[in-house]
Amino acid sequence: MKKSLKMFLIVIALVICIGGYITIVYTYKTNKDKQIAKQKNEENITKQEEKIDNTPLYTSSTFPKIDASLATQPLTDAIYEDFVGESAEGKIDYSNTHPGYVKLINDEVDLIVVTQPSKEELELAKEKNVELEVIPVVKEGFVFYVNANNEVSNLTTEQIQKIYTGEITNWKEVGGKDEKIMALQRPVNSGSQTGMLSLVMKGQKLMEAPKENLIDTMEAIINFVSSYTNGRNSIGYSYYYYATTMFKTIDETVASNIKLLGVDGVVPNNKTIKDGSYPFNTAYYIVINKADDENSASRKLANYLLSARGQAVAEKAGYVPVK
Repeated sequence: MKKSLKMFLIVIALVICIGGYITIVYTYKTNKDKQIAKQKNEENITKQEEKIDNTPLYTSSTFPKIDASLATQPLTDAIYEDFVGESAEGKIDYSNTHPGYVKLINDEVDLIVVTQPSKEELELAKEKNVELEVIPVVKEGFVFYVNANNEVSNLTTEQIQKIYTGEITNWKEVGGKDEKIMALQRPVNSGSQTGMLSLVMKGQKLMEAPKENLIDTMEAIINFVSSYTNGRNSIGYSYYYYATTMFKTIDETVASNIKLLGVDGVVPNNKTIKDGSYPFNTAYYIVINKADDENSASRKLANYLLSARGQAVAEKAGYVPVK
């Protein structure tokens, strides 16, 4: 009996030892495989970075004449500084979206970096016998925001449309307090208003905004919504990059007093904009005259912006690359 017990204990001990050895070997192999995979990934990243030649492509005198919207200033400044190797201060015009389109159509600039053209801008181009080529350069999201103290955190696309047609007028209709909604708008032909009409309303008639609800600039509309006194019942809209990354450099305190709304249950962020799950997905665009040939200053710069180097510069500046 004692001999059998002793043999049994020996067998158990051997099983434990073998099991421990297998566990150690498996753990070691797993960790080793992870280390190898990590090393290969780092090597691939390094190789990709090594492929990007950062030698200046232009001088300040040969860089194409461009105009851009305010929301793309960090992008175009970063591109200029990378492609020229000098500070971009005072080198690029920022006339904003509509004046930029007018300049391009009138052949006053080689290229613009803006939001999509409005109906009026397309009509102006047609009148001047100019066909615009609109090329996405970075991904973007069109966002809605409210005062940080507003209880509402999400709206459906239909609710937003009904707020801006005037069918929904009180926050209690969408889960908020019993208070009148102040639906702010931007002027016609501003990049934000064009985005609102094309991405959100999609043919539905936007209600006419009272004078006090029509806000001139992207900065002013955020300032209004962030104010507890005037803006606590308001809703505004803009582009994701400006409302988050860019505006924080202007006034971080004000930026913290607004809240971006989820749309159809999806919160706007770099991930949801990149993967397309955020409903109001759009882009900033390079716009050139379609008649420009492959050797033109505009098309060459457009190609550089879409290259691995250009997209890496865009991502470093905080934008979501298209490639």
